[in-house]
Amino acid sequence: MKRLFGCAALVLVTLAASAQFYNPSNDIPAYNVAPPTHALPPILSGSQLSGPNFTHPYQVAAYKMAAQVSPVLHQEPCYCHCDRAMGHNSLHSCFEVLHGAECSTCMKEGVYTYRQTKLGKTPAQIRAGIERGEWQAIDLESVHL
Repeated sequence: MKRLFGCAALVLVTLAASAQFYNPSNDIPAYNVAPPTHALPPILSGSQLSGPNFTHPYQVAAYKMAAQVSPVLHQEPCYCHCDRAMGHNSLHSCFEVLHGAECSTCMKEGVYTYRQTKLGKTPAQIRAGIERGEWQAIDLESVHL
């Protein structure tokens, strides 16, 4: 009987502890609130932007745009939820590897971040736009640098 109560208590504690991490009404992926305080891993560039993962010009353009706004990407979430599946800590992580070229969400958010930065928006303003889903209007086929 003690074992049953012990297991039930453990289940309740586990559920209560995990509730703070998952809230479907506030399901914002990982991002960094402040600018980077250290050198970020590089965005793929040059000859890394060729091969089977870069068959469309917009894939290369998205990486080139990402490289120009690298610190801003560090402060943005990625709604493909790669923070859960791949351990990414921001949109920047997607462009450090090939994932950004394989995912339309990452590319659209990267292009959106680039364009909004060029319009003078702050990382917080861009994040608010990403959270509202404004990046979904990006037409990748029309993206070029």
